[in-house]
Amino acid sequence: RWHRPRRTLRWRKRRHPQLIVEIVDPKKNETILDPACGTAGFLISAYKHILKQNKEKALTPDEKLKLMNNLAGYDISPDMVKLALVNMYLHGFPEPKIHEYDTLSSEKRWDETFDVIMANPPFMTPKGGIVPHKRFSIQANRAEVLFVDYIVEHLNINGRAGIIVPEGIIFQSNNAYTQLRKKLIEDGLFAVVSLPAGVFNPYAGVKTSILLFDNEISKKTKNFLFVKIQNDGFDLGAQRRENGKNDLPLALDIIKKYRSSLDDKKFSDDEKQITHIIAKEKIIATGDYNLSGERYKEVVNYVNQKWPIVKLGTLCLIKTGKKDVNQGNPNGKYPFFTCAKEATGSDEFSFDTEAILIAGNGDVGAVKYYKGKFEAYQRTYVLDDFSKNTLPLFLYYFLDSTLKPIVSAQKLGNTMPYIKMGMLSDFGIPLPPIEVQKEIVEQIEVKQNAIDHAKAIIQNLERERRYFGASLRKLEEVEWVELGELFEKVGDQINPQNNSGEIVYIGLENIESNSGNIVGEINTEIKSIRSIKNVFKESDILYGKLRPNLNKVWLADRKGICSTDILVLRKKKEEMNPWLYTVILRSEEFNAEVLKGLKGAQLPRVSFDYLSKIRIPYLVEELQERYLSDLKNEEEVIKANKKLIEIYEQKISDVLSEI
Repeated sequence: RWHRPRRTLRWRKRRHPQLIVEIVDPKKNETILDPACGTAGFLISAYKHILKQNKEKALTPDEKLKLMNNLAGYDISPDMVKLALVNMYLHGFPEPKIHEYDTLSSEKRWDETFDVIMANPPFMTPKGGIVPHKRFSIQANRAEVLFVDYIVEHLNINGRAGIIVPEGIIFQSNNAYTQLRKKLIEDGLFAVVSLPAGVFNPYAGVKTSILLFDNEISKKTKNFLFVKIQNDGFDLGAQRRENGKNDLPLALDIIKKYRSSLDDKKFSDDEKQITHIIAKEKIIATGDYNLSGERYKEVVNYVNQKWPIVKLGTLCLIKTGKKDVNQGNPNGKYPFFTCAKEATGSDEFSFDTEAILIAGNGDVGAVKYYKGKFEAYQRTYVLDDFSKNTLPLFLYYFLDSTLKPIVSAQKLGNTMPYIKMGMLSDFGIPLPPIEVQKEIVEQIEVKQNAIDHAKAIIQNLERERRYFGASLRKLEEVEWVELGELFEKVGDQINPQNNSGEIVYIGLENIESNSGNIVGEINTEIKSIRSIKNVFKESDILYGKLRPNLNKVWLADRKGICSTDILVLRKKKEEMNPWLYTVILRSEEFNAEVLKGLKGAQLPRVSFDYLSKIRIPYLVEELQERYLSDLKNEEEVIKANKKLIEIYEQKISDVLSEI
């Protein structure tokens, strides 16, 4: 159930686990364990790399044999154990120490300890979670939490460990994760190496880090080492092609230097670009023991600098677009920037340059950066021909963070907001030296890359969910029934004017499309609501019935009232899990059926009578359990990446606020 997915074996085959294996000294006759060894690929790679790194020491045959006998592995799956044994035999191990053992639920080998533990434990938790025995210091049901706790517990006094962990271990806020990080900080952790999202592509986009432990080093220092890997030798797309950019050798040198000196004085300028040292007390002071290195990294303090404020018009040429908004072609070859949030297309182009584009009305104040051939609307401003002391990307990031809020606050225009050319030309820009501009851009882009990767993961998972109904249709054991057999429409209503006090009110604007998250303020004085509203209770499903809002589906986690443009659905069968059905109601297949039944010219909407006739899958409890675990795990990944986006957007804001 818990052995590592096969996809990770491919990852290991490409890159030896250098950062972890460096902690092994074959001359010391130390015992080494992988507590979730799978087919023993990690152990074999480790053995080969140890030999490679110790060529100069010329290990004798006896020393090689001792090293082989000191490598041990556990796995819960008997099939994996057999494969691991064969794999090690084929690689010359005379007596492989591979044991069938339930690392997380069995106490049989609990009292065994090791000098070195290296692991790439499974990231996914089985359905229903794990029920561990009571000797774990952290009580949890998540596989990654328990494996890390197990490893720390089973190190000898001067033991060392290297563990690849999913990013949730680093920053998730629930109690088990927080308690685990507290334990790691107090018990041997000395370095955190952040890997880029995508190293497990094409099979998983999970962002990972490596935790490095050394009980001896941890006692000697009051600091932690953070290393951020941006390139591992391969691009981060689905094909993982070699790209010639590899930070791993540099990271390896950093870790070696830090282990010997415990400070950053010997780090080169290149090494300082991807690493920094943070005091333990600073991490402990946060209360959540967050191990995101970027959270604590000191940004350059620009606030005390007296950068000259110069007018935007002196830094570049400000032009306007040349086409009417109706002159585009959505299928055109070139992007056509209008004042809308997204570009459309054009068959021709008027600009071929590096440019910053600013919406003069419509999405007024919105800023875009583009380099190449494009077309622009007459009310879109095009900034190009930048002065030598101006970095276009620096200007873009500054305008993107400041222009729109200022325009909004000034409320230019009575009926339609707009920006005048003169206002834009006179807009004040603090202008640091070009080298400082480059440094600021680099800081922002590192953070923006993390945001982009997180958004891609969210987008892919949400896209997969939208086709959930289609995947269920392929299963023969799924029964398809009319929605009305499973849900009833709740007709309870309330006149807010006859009541008083505070209440939860949900409008269509409060339900986020596709995700079903609640946004905006929902607690309000009931007297402030003027018209009759629908009443809902906990576990009801709220479904937006207007055409632009059909993917607005929310599972109520409290009682309240909602707009009459929202249908309130209540399950008829007790065993149905309503959360699972919100995924089905947001699916592309269901949405396509709803679109066929819309009525009304100006505001097309769907009625419950039509909705009740649409056939949806009825999942018995066994099938619900099968899908709920995977969907809930995906939900956790989505939430973790949204949190990551929030953190890094704040960091970008912090950098810009210092200018």
